Amino acid sequence: MPDSTQETIPAARPIIGEAEIEAAVRVLRSGRVVQGPEVAAFEEEFSGLVAGRHCVAVNSGTSALQLTLLALGIGPSDEVVVPSFSFAASANAVRLVGAEPVFADIEPGSFCVDPAAVEAAIGPRTAAIMPVHLYGHPAAMERIQAIADRHGLAVVEDACQAHGAELAGRPVGAFGTAGCFSFYPTKNMHALEGGMVTTADPALARTLRLLRNQGMEQRYANEIVGANMRMTDVAAAIGREQLKRLPEWTERRRANAAVLDSKITSVETPPVAAGARHVYHQYTVRIAGDRDAAQRHLADRGVQSAVYYPTPIHRLLPYLGADGKPGWELPETDRAAAEVLSLPVHPTLTGDDLGRIADAVNGLADAR
Repeated sequence: MPDSTQETIPAARPIIGEAEIEAAVRVLRSGRVVQGPEVAAFEEEFSGLVAGRHCVAVNSGTSALQLTLLALGIGPSDEVVVPSFSFAASANAVRLVGAEPVFADIEPGSFCVDPAAVEAAIGPRTAAIMPVHLYGHPAAMERIQAIADRHGLAVVEDACQAHGAELAGRPVGAFGTAGCFSFYPTKNMHALEGGMVTTADPALARTLRLLRNQGMEQRYANEIVGANMRMTDVAAAIGREQLKRLPEWTERRRANAAVLDSKITSVETPPVAAGARHVYHQYTVRIAGDRDAAQRHLADRGVQSAVYYPTPIHRLLPYLGADGKPGWELPETDRAAAEVLSLPVHPTLTGDDLGRIADAVNGLADAR
């Protein structure tokens, strides 16, 4: 019988400690609260996570994606190849610049976009490829970049869930034309809210800085049409504190995942591609039977779980065809959406928590 006296283990738990609180107060007392020295310092420090690339801080991960596409000149008449198995922001950013997303299927193991499906989706209007490093697992960037090079396409990495992930020793955000990160509270590190664009191209970085700040570097000297997508110094100060602890938290996530791998026997644990460093934004398994019943079983035992994402983007209302039906056949995407279940893996878990999670999951075999 479930023990109702045990505290529920949350699926995710944002970390806000005294260091973050003190950093926010320091900025508020300084009076420099928007696009100031904390933002500049955060950009410089984050560069160390992405092999020294230029970093441009913005107000969200979605803004990072949107501004990158704008800076690359992508707009109406263009298409961007993107996985449908992702958060809607990946495709929304494409639509927000007037371009059209073309959805490609995923690899069943990594849940990331399949390079073969990417190549098949490329057409005369394709301007860019947007691979998503889903759940903290890097996409097959070497193969995707080779496809982009053959076709003369930009690559915009959606690394919003993958801070510190690597492939063959190279960090995500340092492969494509640009990389985009999110600092939403449930990410592996956060700034309460915010985003970052990384690029090796100084001209692209300058365009991004103009776009985020009404098209100007000098006040009232507007050079292009821009927007207000600046990061606050409060967010940047919190992000700087989180960045200091990201290596520790990443190793905790990876260690927690290793424990779950060793203890869970009733479902397939998340596979990791050769050469990939998974940072486990989510620890995602597949449930072949009744997923709703599985979630109830876990909840009864004090283990929260979550489904990311129950409806693929190509089946969401804004992306249906004129006939109200999806315009793409994506069998691996649809199968994943029907089967995935993410378990707690965050760095605040204890050894007892991990044992409870594994026992609850293994109990699914008896519950069927």
